[in-house]
Amino acid sequence: MFKKILVANRGEIALRIQRACQELGVKAVMVYSEADRDAKYVKLAEEAVCIGPAPSALSYLNMPAIIAAAEVTDAEAIHPGYGFLSENADFAERVEKSGFQFIGPTPESIRIMGDKVSAKQAMIKAGVPCVPGSEGELPDDPTQIRRIAKSVGYPVIIKAAGGGGGRGMRVVHTEAALINAVAMTKAEAGAAFGNPAVYMEKFLQNPRHIEIQILADKHKNAVYLGERDCSMQRRHQKIIEEAPAPGIPRKLIERVGERCVAACKKIGYRGAGTFEFLYEDGEFYFIEMNTRVQVEHPVTEMITGVDIVKTQIMVAAGERLPFTQKQIQIRGHAIECRVNAEDPYKFVPSPGRVTMWHAPGGPGVRVDSHIYTNYFVPPNYDSMIGKIIVHGDTREQALARMRTALGETVVEGINTNIPLHRELMVDAKFMSGGTNIHYLEEWLVHHKR
Repeated sequence: MFKKILVANRGEIALRIQRACQELGVKAVMVYSEADRDAKYVKLAEEAVCIGPAPSALSYLNMPAIIAAAEVTDAEAIHPGYGFLSENADFAERVEKSGFQFIGPTPESIRIMGDKVSAKQAMIKAGVPCVPGSEGELPDDPTQIRRIAKSVGYPVIIKAAGGGGGRGMRVVHTEAALINAVAMTKAEAGAAFGNPAVYMEKFLQNPRHIEIQILADKHKNAVYLGERDCSMQRRHQKIIEEAPAPGIPRKLIERVGERCVAACKKIGYRGAGTFEFLYEDGEFYFIEMNTRVQVEHPVTEMITGVDIVKTQIMVAAGERLPFTQKQIQIRGHAIECRVNAEDPYKFVPSPGRVTMWHAPGGPGVRVDSHIYTNYFVPPNYDSMIGKIIVHGDTREQALARMRTALGETVVEGINTNIPLHRELMVDAKFMSGGTNIHYLEEWLVHHKR
């Protein structure tokens, strides 16, 4: 096991990794920008290094500063968390060339899975079901593009190969709009991701967003930890996640899970990863893989009892997975609400000083958050300030516990989206389970404030 790990992130995930290190008896070096000087995990840290001013380009995305911090503190490994540099293959390569262990997959795996075209090709080879579409990058010839769209069937969606976070996508309903849409998406992709390549997929009308969590070690062992339903989203940003997914037959999950595990073994994957699927009419369609820990990992931890972050660290240190697939048991139901510092209905960010913070408690309630009373939420980063996670024996019990937990939570001084969560927890459609990825956007139109 490592003696010392540098945590190259901020916010609640930095605190989460710090706690995992403490449990493993590993020292954690926390890095921070000038805006995060007063963060809880910095105050709790044995060692902390300032890596630059507030803008992330000068701090959390500053590769030389992070590697230098690891060097001066004699860290042996770097955990990238999620976001920032977590899926940057060049960063993973620089970490390993500098003599540190990157807590995540190999740079090669990140490259294959980070480019959506090569990821899809790898999944087709491994027998993972994919959305019908172009085989690889779209050609330049308009006639060929039209032919592909015709064989896939309208509506289609044009996506950037290097895209993510809901950017670089365009839905096309008619042949007349096709060529212009491809050109615009290419231009956007080149500007946003430095890669103008785009590909085409069938646009599914009312799918759910289901993902499968996997863990793999360096010894060709891999397991899947059930699934999560992340369909409650706005502009492709998840707001509520739950596990297991309501109403999907276990046999189907097992079949897809086994294929994901086989794909991991085939590409020599190590660490934590998530296969994301669209699910419609009883069919799974692979869309992308996230080669890191995810924001919503706690719901899987709650239903399996597996500590995903600790396992990430253990397999990065060369240890074998401490469990087999047969030992993974799914127990009960878990729900997570992301708490964002923003207007609950207009979604305008609301940075500022938290004058009062009271976290909920009680059986089956977990709160992952780095905020505290008098903490200043900086305006420089993502608006998420924490997550409320509950576990119950049944989905009904989990919903009841979440309603209680949201009712107990107090955040004053800034706006949060907790009022929105309270409404959604009593929404009849959400309570019955299985809402699709468009549900929240439609709900917001009908519940304008």
